[in-house]
Amino acid sequence: MTGVTDLTAEEARRIILRAQGFIGADARKGGVHSMLRRLGAVQLDTISVLARSHELVAYARLGAVGRSKVERAYWHNPAQSFEYWCHAACILPIEHWPLYSFRRRAYRERRYRWHEVPDNVEKLLDQVRESGPLTTSDVGGAKNGGPWWDWSDSKIGLEWLLDIGELVCSRRVGWRRVYDLAERVVPADLLADDLSDEECIVRLAGVAGRSLGVANRTDLIDFLRLKGRYAAILDEVLLSGAAGLVPVTVAGWPGKKGQANAWAAPEGLESEPRGRHRTTLVSPFDSLIWHRERTKRVFGFTYTLELYVPKHKRVHGYFTMPVLAGGRLIGRVDPAREGSTLVARQVHLEPGLSPAKWAGALSEALWSAADWVGCDAVRVERADPPELVPMLNATLAPPPSPNGP
Repeated sequence: MTGVTDLTAEEARRIILRAQGFIGADARKGGVHSMLRRLGAVQLDTISVLARSHELVAYARLGAVGRSKVERAYWHNPAQSFEYWCHAACILPIEHWPLYSFRRRAYRERRYRWHEVPDNVEKLLDQVRESGPLTTSDVGGAKNGGPWWDWSDSKIGLEWLLDIGELVCSRRVGWRRVYDLAERVVPADLLADDLSDEECIVRLAGVAGRSLGVANRTDLIDFLRLKGRYAAILDEVLLSGAAGLVPVTVAGWPGKKGQANAWAAPEGLESEPRGRHRTTLVSPFDSLIWHRERTKRVFGFTYTLELYVPKHKRVHGYFTMPVLAGGRLIGRVDPAREGSTLVARQVHLEPGLSPAKWAGALSEALWSAADWVGCDAVRVERADPPELVPMLNATLAPPPSPNGP
């Protein structure tokens, strides 16, 4: 393969941070709408500690944008986005509707995901058509009364109709999906654009490549959750150049000697990333870090979300959020709220880093998050190394008012 660009690990990391919107003021232009289109997908999750993950993703890049403003930017009338399966359940730009034709066809052929599809789906579809947008509570509720996976037939039917593209979720009420006919939500030109499987993968590979900045095959597979023949199509479009990505060799990344070991969006190679780095807490479900092997490869940061780990076996905490500062992941915080106080149950600085040097960045990340969620105090309970506790608490007095005393 000719024309391969060589990158140091540091150059690749900076390109990745710029692609993800963490370097420079330009990343804030266009607000939440532009951020979503830059990222290609924003993962959803039910857990809310400081805020829900899709809000944290916007905050990490844009700063203290109002949470209601974030919600309106995602879910508005007319729809600017829709929910579907990418890396996981994600908010996706509405113009990407045709790109998921391959997945909708696959679900239709399979007629099964987590549950057998009930026989009443046509009646549900008619009900949505006649009554307008509906939630599961409008059709009898989501559960049969058992565990979380014990869905009612109505919930199963609505979700399958969403999977195959007859219904779409373009907004939520509380945390409940609102289902409507795709033909009422998706613009007609997008609804009619029925791409082949190959066309879908070509365009999605470009979306993932631009979002990630520099990515190897496993990164792209993980972003799009491709397998089987769809993964084979990805391999073909990468080699042919159809995805618009170019081969690069990143020093220290795994691969065969003398061969490219990653792919990059060419526009990301045209200029050196410049500007101020963001200092922020990062959601565990942020696309910067959602692929843990990539997080280790790019940042040298080993990360496990321990909320699924039994409490007595946790090392860093229930909902540990990495701290990004200076373009590095310098540590992690397990946050909680007590009234109007943001509590850092545990703060961990990465081994080898100086507490004196990085305490200021940790304090900035904590105070910025506290202010965004409406807290007026911050308290650190435990830290590693322990000397961070007095250092941080000494810097965590409320900042002076810009209007004076």
